[in-house]
Amino acid sequence: MNRVFAPIALLLSLTVLAGCQKEEAAPPPPAALVAPTDSDDAAWKAYLGQVVNANQAGVTDRIFPYYLPMNSAEPAEGDQDGKTQYDRQLENVTAVVQRTVLPGNLLAFGSPDSAKMADLIVAAFANPDPNALKGSQVLFIGKPADSDRVKAAVEAAGGKYIFVEAK
Repeated sequence: MNRVFAPIALLLSLTVLAGCQKEEAAPPPPAALVAPTDSDDAAWKAYLGQVVNANQAGVTDRIFPYYLPMNSAEPAEGDQDGKTQYDRQLENVTAVVQRTVLPGNLLAFGSPDSAKMADLIVAAFANPDPNALKGSQVLFIGKPADSDRVKAAVEAAGGKYIFVEAK
């Protein structure tokens, strides 16, 4: 008779133990990201990094972040060649788009000056190869007023467009 009751007793004790375990609380929802209200470069870079990290779905290769500070169209002290930060960043992005971007990559753009960053993207993506960004993504972190023209430029180059409102 002990042979019959031993498995039943074991099952009952496991059931009781399972019922005594504490339920794990669900993790809290992620905090909403809030854009800095000033033009502090360090704060903006930290914010943009968090937004990029939250929007990596589908990225299987590298992330290329591009940032423009406020007043990027004005020459900085000590610039010997007369080029602004905007000029240099435009040259970089234009070269990347012309060389094409491998599938699985993400180009991420953000700035406290959303309109200026949108200008840069539109200019860099002018007359692209329709497959320049095939299989890659472009994340624009900015204002809704700038989104449509950036989207058109990105899609003309064959990329997937992702917009996150900087708010």
